[in-house]
Amino acid sequence: MDEEDLLPRQKKPQKRDLTPLAIAELEAYIGELEEEIARARVEIGAKKKQRSGADALFKR
Repeated sequence: MDEEDLLPRQKKPQKRDLTPLAIAELEAYIGELEEEIARARVEIGAKKKQRSGADALFKR
């Protein structure tokens, strides 16, 4: 086993410095984050649907 196998596969992104942003920029940033959250929720829903189909197939 290599040391690389023990390292996390993805590092968490660093938090963005919000101090220099204006209110409009912060609101736009929140909008972008909300879009990304919605996209992640859609993917979770698709994966749950796929999993429930597999569970039904294998009578889990």
